[in-house]
Amino acid sequence: MAERPEDLNLPNAVITRIIKEALPDGVNVSKEARRAISQAASVFVLYATSCANNFAMKAKRKTLNAGDVLAAMEEMEFERFLEPLREALEVYKKGQKGKKEMSEQKRKDKEKKNDTEADKGREEEEEEEDRMEDEPEAENEAEEEEEEEVEN
Repeated sequence: MAERPEDLNLPNAVITRIIKEALPDGVNVSKEARRAISQAASVFVLYATSCANNFAMKAKRKTLNAGDVLAAMEEMEFERFLEPLREALEVYKKGQKGKKEMSEQKRKDKEKKNDTEADKGREEEEEEEDRMEDEPEAENEAEEEEEEEVEN
């Protein structure tokens, strides 16, 4: 938990960006108004979290999930935000699924590359072993030829 009330506030840059996106161009917002919106947003987040936590506790869980947040929004009488929130959640899930699939594909490609490199390494080792095995035979043949020449 936060030690100071200021720690509960959202970052000013985030609040400023949200305000700019929500208002038409040319509308100015005073520092005092940004501060008030920031504090109101923090209070809202804390309240929504507390309500969602109550739903999780009723279900004997320690982890809040999206269903808890949706139920909290309904309990707080923000029903009109439920559908946009569900849609945003669906978009998020699809994005996460896409990221997961991309990550899985990268992992498979990396494994395939490593396997190919390992196969090449094994082939080189086998070729080296074959050369090593052939060299003693060549040396033996050369020694036999020398012995025959000495005998003659």
